[in-house]
Amino acid sequence: MTATLIDGRAVAERLRERVAARTAELAQHGLIPGLAVVLVGEDPASQVYVGSKTKQAAAAGLRHFDHRLPATTSTAELIALVEKLNAQADVHGILVQLPLPAGVDSAAVLAAIDPDKDVDGFHAVNAGRLALGQEATVPCTPLGCLILIREATRELAGKRAVVVGRSNIVGKPMAQLLLQNDCTVTIAHSRTRDLAQLCREADILVAAIGRPKAIAGDWIRPGAIVIDVGINRIVGPDGKNKLVGDVDFEAALPHAGAITPVPGGVGPMTIACLLMNTVNAAIRSKAGAVGAPLGVK
Repeated sequence: MTATLIDGRAVAERLRERVAARTAELAQHGLIPGLAVVLVGEDPASQVYVGSKTKQAAAAGLRHFDHRLPATTSTAELIALVEKLNAQADVHGILVQLPLPAGVDSAAVLAAIDPDKDVDGFHAVNAGRLALGQEATVPCTPLGCLILIREATRELAGKRAVVVGRSNIVGKPMAQLLLQNDCTVTIAHSRTRDLAQLCREADILVAAIGRPKAIAGDWIRPGAIVIDVGINRIVGPDGKNKLVGDVDFEAALPHAGAITPVPGGVGPMTIACLLMNTVNAAIRSKAGAVGAPLGVK
């Protein structure tokens, strides 16, 4: 048996097409979803990522507002900008690119974002809404993972799911989403005993621990769905840098039923889900007057 590859690029493209179509409909009602992206400092990876976000936002028909600030920007100055964006009617989503420079209080900045404009889904209010099963803006990466899981199966109820990683950005919200889809969920982490055996019990395995090839191939239950969130840069046998996931991909192929590659799996979904979150924030700002938000198919 060789696992079916879950093509994140193709799924993300289909989602962007849905976003673009909904955006065009909203424009007929005089509503253009607006995304404000705030980048502080000169981090090269962040600059590339922000550039990709704004490019894809424009391609989908969203209005985007870029704010690029020097690394010397203070916490107070950044919060003042966030509060200005909170009050700006044509801004429906606010994203402050992380990591912020040393000396900036990231928690205070994120807490200052209006929860209804928090398209990253990191605000405590959105985390609470998600935990309570209420309508919430869900962090983009776990939302993308759920969409990819549903590409592999529509029958999630009763499945045994194991999430390896307990971060607020991926692990915890991923577990909440799986619970809402009637899975039986276990969160594993660095202190988990006999992680290998726990993984072997999973019908759905989500790896999000940030360690290259930490999940061995023979840890995969035959036929399991494997979602690899990890993006790790290592030096290959040829001396060149390469990207690998948290799962030993080649070793997992004979065991898994379906698996995401790295790159080309979860990564493309994150920005696509950011665009969806922004469109949905715009829709919610009109209290149902322009139809229902986009959902996960």
